[in-house]
Amino acid sequence: MPLSEHEQRMLEQMERALYAEDPKFATALEGSGLRTYTRRRVYQAIAGFLVGIALLMAGMVAQQVWLSVVGFLVMLGCAVLAVTGWRKAPKPGEQPASGGAQGRQQPRSRRSVMDRIEQRWQRRRDEQQGQ
Repeated sequence: MPLSEHEQRMLEQMERALYAEDPKFATALEGSGLRTYTRRRVYQAIAGFLVGIALLMAGMVAQQVWLSVVGFLVMLGCAVLAVTGWRKAPKPGEQPASGGAQGRQQPRSRRSVMDRIEQRWQRRRDEQQGQ
């Protein structure tokens, strides 16, 4: 459930106060959980990629085509996981997308588009009522 405007303003005020009081601590807390998770995911994908190479080579040595195909598919899947995980990882110092409600909250640009549409709608209703 997204935060109300009042709650968002209060949260921003608390963040600003934290930055003003202890900027080093605030920077250390910023996005570390998501960054650690995505880094771990990328490392696991790299390890899986290496396992895929081993399966591919083992299939070639044992002349088992199915094992080589499985190894290639493992490599392909792990490469996709590594690339997507690397792209989603926040950069150091970058503000992460709202902590707990990542998938549920709309991006800022969409929200502003919806706000503009609602404002236009309200303005047209007001103009029609005034005529």
